[in-house]
Amino acid sequence: MGCGASSEAAAPSKSSSGGGGGGGSFSETARRLDDPEKTAISSGIDRELDRARQQEEGKVKLLLLGAGESGKSTIFKQMRILHGSPRSDDDLRMYGVVIRSNIIVAIRKLCTHLRNLGLEETLSQEPAPDADDGKGTMTPKEAFDELLAHLVDNTAAMPEENGDSNNSRDWVGQSPRAGLAANNDAKQFLQHVNAIRIVWQSKTMKEVWSKRAAVNVIDGHKEYFQDIMRIASPAFKPTTQDILLARVRTTQVVMERYRIDGIDFEMYDVGGQRSERRKWIDCFDHVDAVIFVAALSEYDQTLAEAKRTNRMVEALDLFRSVCNNRAFANTSIMLFLNKKDIFAEKILYSDIAAQRPFYDYAGPPKDFDHGVLYFIQKFKDCLIDDEFNDSFIHVTCATDTNNMEFVLDSTRTIIMTDNLRRSGFLGSD
Repeated sequence: MGCGASSEAAAPSKSSSGGGGGGGSFSETARRLDDPEKTAISSGIDRELDRARQQEEGKVKLLLLGAGESGKSTIFKQMRILHGSPRSDDDLRMYGVVIRSNIIVAIRKLCTHLRNLGLEETLSQEPAPDADDGKGTMTPKEAFDELLAHLVDNTAAMPEENGDSNNSRDWVGQSPRAGLAANNDAKQFLQHVNAIRIVWQSKTMKEVWSKRAAVNVIDGHKEYFQDIMRIASPAFKPTTQDILLARVRTTQVVMERYRIDGIDFEMYDVGGQRSERRKWIDCFDHVDAVIFVAALSEYDQTLAEAKRTNRMVEALDLFRSVCNNRAFANTSIMLFLNKKDIFAEKILYSDIAAQRPFYDYAGPPKDFDHGVLYFIQKFKDCLIDDEFNDSFIHVTCATDTNNMEFVLDSTRTIIMTDNLRRSGFLGSD
């Protein structure tokens, strides 16, 4: 039961034929041995069972663990890009709906945050942007009011129907797999895309964006806003990069199989939110390696499900519990410190030492290398023993396929070598 379940060969049943197991049983065995056809069938079954056992023993099971929104699912998607099958049109349409929905979720948070910061008056002083067709356009404040009425406060009498955005020419259309809420959001995106574009391009929104940590907007969705008209186009078909940036909360255990250089791999992705972690236990059996993912950039953010808890502190506590769990006593554990690109951008305006849990940071501000080394040491301090080799730690950008190809290839080599060492085929040095 669960992703850790494995079928076991049934124990041989004791035959009750012949009562006390005398000569009748011997004669039956002799007759079977004299029957070449039955002997061949029996030998074939034995060979098939042996092959299945060897295949199961030779399989490498990888488990992705970490807190919510750390980038586990993005790494999972990268494995499919590098070693799996291409996405179907049905997949792409589902992601198209999700991407448009992601933009609506983000703009809702940002508009609410703008209002809470008291920046509406500042926004009202900005002029309307120049329209491409030379005609007049909305001011940022007018666009903001439209978004508040339709997306945040829901005070608009009726959602406006836009014929151009709701026709059969739109390649994405709707996707039942994305869910009702995402489809509704995607529809609203097409109805209000111009207002979203104008608000996003305002100077005031740039200030709000720099303070996005307070409302947990997904950093990578900045790329969606910057390419918003392509995403609104009827011909829009998600690219690989679009899919990597898409946020779909993992609410069940997801597994995919890959065959790489003659070795079978199974990779499992699980939800990272607290409410999802009770499902992790089902995945702990026969794990060859754990890839623990933590987001470097979340040192100044709090959990969506627990506003008082710092995300990096949560990741450290979770890493401590995973590393010191008896279920993983003989399991390779890799640490991926993810979102290095966002971390490099964020430390320029968000001081590590200014965050209460990390007041002891003594490195220079705005320094990427010192900041990374500081957090690496924090994770190492979680270990009971000091066997955690530096080669097991990678600083990553999960949305960068070239970076992840190198990291995952290195990880695969380390896992195979470590498994051989643990099995006694290699020395322990």
